[in-house]
Amino acid sequence: MPLLVCATPIGNLADVTHRVLDALRDADLVLCEDTRRTQVLLDRYGIRARALVSVHRHNEARQARELLPRLQSGETLALVSDAGLPGVNDPGGRLVEAALAAEVDVTVLPGPSAVETALVVSGLGVGQYRFLGYLPRRAAELETLWEDSRRWPYAAVAFESPKRLATSLAALARIDPARPVAVCRELTKRFEEIARGSAAELAERFDGPVRGEVTVVVGPGKAPDDRLDDSVAAVRQLVAAGAARRAAADTVAGLLDLSRNELYRRSLAPTD
Repeated sequence: MPLLVCATPIGNLADVTHRVLDALRDADLVLCEDTRRTQVLLDRYGIRARALVSVHRHNEARQARELLPRLQSGETLALVSDAGLPGVNDPGGRLVEAALAAEVDVTVLPGPSAVETALVVSGLGVGQYRFLGYLPRRAAELETLWEDSRRWPYAAVAFESPKRLATSLAALARIDPARPVAVCRELTKRFEEIARGSAAELAERFDGPVRGEVTVVVGPGKAPDDRLDDSVAAVRQLVAAGAARRAAADTVAGLLDLSRNELYRRSLAPTD
């Protein structure tokens, strides 16, 4: 088993599996996102790895080329990230891809996952879900994402910077204030916090920067409203009568509990 992809704890170091500990102990080389973070785990379990090599997003392509011959020669390499499973929004995907292309055996040693942990503890994940990675930084892209998500019949899970959490929640609250949301902070750690509520409630609660790692779960959206076409027509009629378009969209959206941004945007589209 030349390449072992190892899931490591997302917070609590006791969550590591016996298979992963054995792999870290026996591997010829341990590939780490940050050697300092991995060393903490190794020290906790008294493991003296034979060698640690840093493989992160800035050097992964080069390291994949350099490490492939070692895999092909039969050496066993254990790949870890700082937390969770390598290759899922963390470095590792390129090395796995290169190994598979070279017909090198790849084995995944499963373990903790912030995505699935947050989904279950949120109470919003039933059946399908969508993983978004990190939320967009640009306001326009974020607004488009939240608008589109109103039609998703499944929950969505995303990572967010603690510095941008307030901005992302505020954007969702403007578009879909009643949307059920869970903010999961510092999962499995000593100061774990799970906050559940509507987008409007959580935007008010988290109105500034927070500390720690954050995973956000957004509940399923509602099916497209059959009243939408009629509502857009109503906005256009108000505009034709002299009302400001934004005010007209606000009025109709408020009466029918629809997205004012969506009504405004649709009312700008040319009619057939």
